[in-house]
Amino acid sequence: MAKDSFRTHHGMVDILPGESEQWQAIEKIIHETAREFHFREIRTPVLEPTELIARGIGQLTDIVSKEMFTFSRGEDNYVLRPECTAPVARAYIQHHLDQRGGTQKLYYIGPMFRAERPQKGRQRQFHQFGAELIGSDAPAADAEIIAFMARIYEKAGIRNTTLKLNSVGDPESRKAYKEALQHYFRPKLSHLSEISQQRFETNPMRILDSKEEEDQPFIAGAPLITDYLNEECLDHYAGVKERLGLLGISYTEDPRLVRGLDYYTKTAFELVSPDLGSQDALGGGGRYDLLIEEIGGRPTPAVGFASGMERFLIACDALGITPGADPIPDVYIVTRGEEAEKWGLKTLKSLRATGIAATMDFAGRSVKAQMKDANREQARYCIIVGEEELNQGRFTLRNMIESDEQMLTPDEIITRLMPPVQLL
Repeated sequence: MAKDSFRTHHGMVDILPGESEQWQAIEKIIHETAREFHFREIRTPVLEPTELIARGIGQLTDIVSKEMFTFSRGEDNYVLRPECTAPVARAYIQHHLDQRGGTQKLYYIGPMFRAERPQKGRQRQFHQFGAELIGSDAPAADAEIIAFMARIYEKAGIRNTTLKLNSVGDPESRKAYKEALQHYFRPKLSHLSEISQQRFETNPMRILDSKEEEDQPFIAGAPLITDYLNEECLDHYAGVKERLGLLGISYTEDPRLVRGLDYYTKTAFELVSPDLGSQDALGGGGRYDLLIEEIGGRPTPAVGFASGMERFLIACDALGITPGADPIPDVYIVTRGEEAEKWGLKTLKSLRATGIAATMDFAGRSVKAQMKDANREQARYCIIVGEEELNQGRFTLRNMIESDEQMLTPDEIITRLMPPVQLL
């Protein structure tokens, strides 16, 4: 009698030699881009407390209600992490990362688990990479996260993409919008899909995310959340769009775009590629200013994204692409005033395009606080810019190691910074 042969669980696959090299190449791109943008890696356990995920994501989401792998040991309840934002937020609180000063720019790569029906690019064990910028509510932080995500795909050669952008408002805006949606959908409820009927009372915004054919005619006529945003949300949304424009990042506004997790506020975005077919999403994210407080921390603004490694590889395959260090910034841009901040965002793009690891302040702090942050981050150089420097077209480049300064044009600054970068 032949012995039983063992196989992987349904929806969990082996990554074999010949495939693992492609994964390593993508991971290298992510790590290199994280260095350019001065994000630091964080690694959290695959096991997390069930209550953390339930409170963080939302009890009524599909993930919590029917897609989690949960089990108990004694009195403790665990879940195989279905996503990584809530675990990163938990780590931020547990290890008092706010006491390190400044914003925390964190990224991760790792396996996630959801008990859903396996399909192409979506397994029960799947892999995500993502990033979180914690501690700033400024529109520049949203733009930085989006730029980081877009740059990873660009460096891999995936340029046939569209960035979808929306604002899902704050609790005040969403309360009014929820009532408007329920008023609109109530007469049509019997014609909606079963899943949309279930979402009607608890989370009617999720109806807009439905892919069920019978829902589409009703979704097309639904009210738009942009008509219910308060002034604060409208101003923030306008600020994000302006800063994406400064970075040369094109986008398409999609007022139907919602995110499936309860913790999102204001900015929501998704990067899609037609090379993936009907399931065209590469990754997405948004702002989640309520999450850290919800799981026991102090009120803390944050924004982030998550992308699927498997879908990354599918896009590479469709395009015929074969994917084959110390996080100290080379330069920290110190700004005085809004116009200087806008100049800094554009200059970050120019510096990073030459391989220079660059960062700046994203919380609108004083020059003194920014210089202190630059020292804490061990930046090799600072570019100091204010109204006078903008008028002159020459900027202070301060060598943080030798404590000397020069007034230089942007081109001269790049020339000055390039030699030490090339020697790394």
